[in-house]
Amino acid sequence: MIIAIDGPVASGKSAVGKRLADQLGSLFFDTGLLYRAVTYLALREFGSVDDTVAVSTLAVRVHFEVLPPTLEDGRDCTVLADREDITLELRRPEVENNVSPVSAIPEVRRVLTAHMRRVGLRGQVVMVGRDVGTVILPEADLKIFLTASVETRARRRFEEMQARGEVRTYDESLANLRERDRIDATRTTAPLRPASDAIRLDTTDLDLESVVTLIEELIATYARRETTDARR
Repeated sequence: MIIAIDGPVASGKSAVGKRLADQLGSLFFDTGLLYRAVTYLALREFGSVDDTVAVSTLAVRVHFEVLPPTLEDGRDCTVLADREDITLELRRPEVENNVSPVSAIPEVRRVLTAHMRRVGLRGQVVMVGRDVGTVILPEADLKIFLTASVETRARRRFEEMQARGEVRTYDESLANLRERDRIDATRTTAPLRPASDAIRLDTTDLDLESVVTLIEELIATYARRETTDARR
């Protein structure tokens, strides 16, 4: 079964997707990590992400791998760039502040989308991102679009950063999310929007367990329908 979970920043996609993948015995794949990887490497190599040609060339040149966690340091997976473990670098504030412009570069999206499709079409995957159900895996068996108020999402992101010891105010988190929402929704290539057949879930007033339970019920409904169709 292929499950696609899309939604804006801090809507709960990663936490929900990871929990579902663990319970289903599926691969968990957060597409945002690859965009963060390109952003981190571009900042390290060029000092900025302003040169879109250079950033695109870097995305083509580097070989990325997303693996199950190789260390017990709180990571959900391990991200390698030409065999270098860059996982812990991907949550740096400077990466957070620059990943949306990088994800809007058409050539970067083309290269990374092809890689993500290869992984997703193997099946038995829970893939989360912004355009999984619309572009990367439109053939997904179940498509979920998670959302929440921007204030709730900013609070969640602020608390995550505090837990990691990062220095950022709530107001900074709120401003960052609003700008990222604007970029994601208005980019010309694969803008953030729910697939026409996606099921929308507002997580503003829901905790992790409640959201996971709702999606488990949707999966069970899908399984029953498939069983019924197979018997006909």
